[in-house]
Amino acid sequence: MKPDATRKHKLEAPRVREILEAATKTRVFVLGDVMLDHFLWGRVSRISPEAPVPVVEFQHENLIPGGAGNVARNLAELKVATELFGVVGNDDSARQLKEILKRAGVGCAGLLTCPERMTSIKMRIIAHRQQVVRVDRESRDYLSEETTKRLMAALEAMLRNGDALVLGDYAKGVVTQRLVDQARILCRRRGVWLSVDPKPSHHLNLSRVSLLTPNRKEAFELADIADTSGGGEPPLKDAGLLRVAEKLLTEMEPALLLITLGDQGMLLCQRGKEPIHIETVAREVFDVSGAGDTVIATFTLAIAAGASPYEAAVFSNHAAGIVVGKLGTATVHPDELLKSFSQQESL
Repeated sequence: MKPDATRKHKLEAPRVREILEAATKTRVFVLGDVMLDHFLWGRVSRISPEAPVPVVEFQHENLIPGGAGNVARNLAELKVATELFGVVGNDDSARQLKEILKRAGVGCAGLLTCPERMTSIKMRIIAHRQQVVRVDRESRDYLSEETTKRLMAALEAMLRNGDALVLGDYAKGVVTQRLVDQARILCRRRGVWLSVDPKPSHHLNLSRVSLLTPNRKEAFELADIADTSGGGEPPLKDAGLLRVAEKLLTEMEPALLLITLGDQGMLLCQRGKEPIHIETVAREVFDVSGAGDTVIATFTLAIAAGASPYEAAVFSNHAAGIVVGKLGTATVHPDELLKSFSQQESL
C-alpha cells in the first residue's frame, strides 16, 4: 500500500450544499449504547478547607444526549431523518433523555425501556473551560437475550426504509457479538450501509462492514500491534500506522477504513487503493468530547447522500474541526459547515 498525499479534487462549498440538500432526503438509523451527558458549569476561586481539592461554585448546567444518542443528534442537526435504537432504564433520566432527543428531531420508537437497568449518565464538572472531574452512573451488564431480540425486531421492522445504519459501541452492554452479526446480516439483505465505531476491548468480530472509524489508539489495538512512534511522524511516512491500516484492511475487510488522528487529521484507506491523508482544519481545540460521534455521523450521512469516500472524509473532517472548537458534547449546523468550506476557499 503506497502512500499518496495527492487530493483527487477539492471539495468546495457548492458541492457541500448539494450533499447537505441530498442528506435531507435520506434516513439513517443509529444503534448502540445511549447515555445522558450532564454538564455542570462553574468557577473556582478557592481550595476546600476539607481536602486539597478545588471548590466549584455552580453557575449553570445542561443535559445533552451522549454516546449513540450524540451520533443521532449530530445527524438530526443536519436535517437527516434519524431513528435511534438502544435501551434506557425506567427512570427520570430516561424521560429527560427522550424529551431532549425528540426536541432535537430524533425518532425514539426504537429506544426500549429496561426496568432492570439504569440509564447511563456521565456528569462532567467544568470550571474555566477545563473539566475538573467526571462521575459515571451506569449499567454495563450485557443485554439479556430477550432484550436483544426485542431491539433487533424493532430495527428490522424499520430498516427496509433506511439508507444507512451507524453502530456505536461505548462498552455499556448493548453491543454484543450477536447484535453485530444480526445487524450485519440485516444490512446486507436490505442493501443498507453499515458504519461501526469500534471498541477494541470488546474483541468483537467486526469484519466486512461498510466503514470502520477507529482513532489511532483503537486502530493499533484492533490490529494487535504496539504503537512505537506514538504519532510523531507524518501519517503517510508513519510505517507503523500504514502497517496497521494494511492489516485491518486485509483481516477485517471493511469497504472503508477511516482512522482519526487528532491534530493530524484523518487517514482514509481502501483495499487496493493508496491511503489518503486529510489534514485537520481545526483552528482551536477546546473539547474533543464527542468528536468521534460527529465524524461517523457526518461521514455516513455524506455517503448516504451520494458523496464519494474522499468527499465524505473531507466533509466529516470539517465537521469535526468545528465541534472541537466548542465546549461540551456538540453538533454542527449546516450553516457552520458551509462557512467552514467558504473560509477554506478564501485562504
